[in-house]
Amino acid sequence: MTVADIGRDTFEVFGTTAVLLVTAPCAAAQARKIADNLLADVDRAASRFRPDSELSHLNAAGRQQVAISRLFADLIAASLRAARLTGGDVDPTCGRALADLGYDRDFAELRAAGDAPPRLTGAVGPVPGWRSVHLDANAGVAWLDRGAQLDLGATAKAWAADRCAEQVAASLDCGALVSLGGDVAVAGQPPEGGWRVRVTDDHAAPSDAPGQTVAIGSGGLATSSTTVRAWLVGGRPAHHIIDPSTGEPARSCWRTVSVAAGTCTDANTASTAAIIRGPAATDWLHEAGLPARLVRLDGTVATTAGWPRDDGPGEAA
Repeated sequence: MTVADIGRDTFEVFGTTAVLLVTAPCAAAQARKIADNLLADVDRAASRFRPDSELSHLNAAGRQQVAISRLFADLIAASLRAARLTGGDVDPTCGRALADLGYDRDFAELRAAGDAPPRLTGAVGPVPGWRSVHLDANAGVAWLDRGAQLDLGATAKAWAADRCAEQVAASLDCGALVSLGGDVAVAGQPPEGGWRVRVTDDHAAPSDAPGQTVAIGSGGLATSSTTVRAWLVGGRPAHHIIDPSTGEPARSCWRTVSVAAGTCTDANTASTAAIIRGPAATDWLHEAGLPARLVRLDGTVATTAGWPRDDGPGEAA
């Protein structure tokens, strides 16, 4: 199978770039419709920037129970699972912390606004914590306590990539790759040699940017970075990966972490937690058997658990 045998579509969604690849070029238009429908549903459920989203309604309801859709219940469940697996390092109750840092609108608007003073709504400190999120999926209700405000950005995008790839592959009987801002999920029969993915600090960087090209045949690959969704608040640098123990942007020895796992959701969970865990992340990823590429602030690289070696400059296994 050659490049000509791959159908490709690129579009904007969730304030980032989506790439959709299928091994049946004639099915590309149908694949896009499937993706558009699912991604629109996810946006209506989990956007922090839409006043009509289910997430906004839940955040506004305080401790009152709110009826939710099955899809939103699945998204909340995915975020709670990520919190459990990481001991709370990936926490869905970072919504207020992000808003206090000015990230209360689409990122393009935040970046265009330039430096601005923080709009603090309370003292900086630990986030309320994932145990303040209550979900009864069978009854179709959820509620929050301890003043929690949800942000599902750490898992919802990756979850959506997984579901898009699964639905496209199953519906069209082809191989599919879905990348949402660098969160990559694949399903179905891959092309010969696997799907080739360029891993860099920024998924939108040109092909000659520092990084590494790897191939995946199943599961997912996710990259978390402190360098891309970054802005200034009162002259101080800020980014979107919040350390739940402080309520502030994580101070990490890693600028970028890429992880491969059985699903994009699990890969994203691990890459986000690795940023927050700092030096301890390499042993944790090794013990979990998760192949990862971790880039330090100075550009040198560490790898774990069989991630393919890159003999270029800065590599340190």
